Amino acid sequence: MNKPSVLQSALRTGLPLQPAPQASALRPARRWLAHPAVIAVMLVVLVALPLFGQDKFVLSVAVTTFITAIAASSLHLIVRTGHVSLGHAAFMGIGAYVSAISTMNFGLPFPVSVCLAFLAPAALALIVGPILLRLTGKYFVLVTLLFGEIVRTVFVNWTSVTGGSNGISGVPGPSEFFSNAVPFYYLALGFAVVIIGIVGRLLGSEIGRMIDSVREGESLARCSGVPVLSTKVAVFVLACGIVGVAGALQAHFVHYIDPTSFALEQSLNLVVINVIGGMYTLIGPIVGTVFVVLLPEFLRGYVELQHVVFGIVLILVMAFFSGGIADAGALFKRLGLGRGGRQ
Repeated sequence: MNKPSVLQSALRTGLPLQPAPQASALRPARRWLAHPAVIAVMLVVLVALPLFGQDKFVLSVAVTTFITAIAASSLHLIVRTGHVSLGHAAFMGIGAYVSAISTMNFGLPFPVSVCLAFLAPAALALIVGPILLRLTGKYFVLVTLLFGEIVRTVFVNWTSVTGGSNGISGVPGPSEFFSNAVPFYYLALGFAVVIIGIVGRLLGSEIGRMIDSVREGESLARCSGVPVLSTKVAVFVLACGIVGVAGALQAHFVHYIDPTSFALEQSLNLVVINVIGGMYTLIGPIVGTVFVVLLPEFLRGYVELQHVVFGIVLILVMAFFSGGIADAGALFKRLGLGRGGRQ
């Protein structure tokens, strides 16, 4: 009798699914990074940060980190189904424009505009998702890249609504209270905690096991009763809605949006964040966001060498952490620094 595969065993036992080589590699990092006590300490530190200083630059970088973490976590949902999208920033832009226009032109309050920023890209994803998600591999990547460029072209050419290449300036804050840096910091932190918490709960549930089964093997998942296309479409719709919320937060924080903010470069950044942090654990996009957003800020004093140093560090991370930064525990173990390193 043949030995059952990882996917078959997981579907029978209800265990979370991960690719066999990476599951053991990511476990050491996940053991302490995802520990409730560590999460609680990090939340306490983030909540207390403005109490130790209200430097606008520090708070601005922190808010950018929260917004980027939301966007990267939403792309992580799509990555977990086995797809890499290069058009994710387009849905972020749709959320940003919808929220800005609904607030400025129609006078809708911020909570309503944020809901619309979720619904608009989610509705578009529901329309194009069943078509795009029938593609796999490089074909999906290329078509999403093309889709992102189409959306960007619409932003540029629909001047009467989007302002064209000049974009939309003077986007108001959520309210008079949140016009200050500290209240908006807590607003962005709240959105990040709630959304990432929902994503984590989803991936840790039975639905998350279905998502991982689709990534490991669509044919086997289908034979096991998993509605493959419906699962991928549902995840795609949710991810695009979430990144729309991130776009809305960015619009109301920066007070300005234009097509270049949601071009291919932004989509590539979100992909790089997931790859650097780790593609098959939710810790990955969070750690990757901190790395990609904060490292350039530390190198701000070395303008001439900033891109060179950042590139070298990026290459080193990719060379030594093949499974992302979340794979750090496996590297230490190989070097004999972990518990398993002693003979």
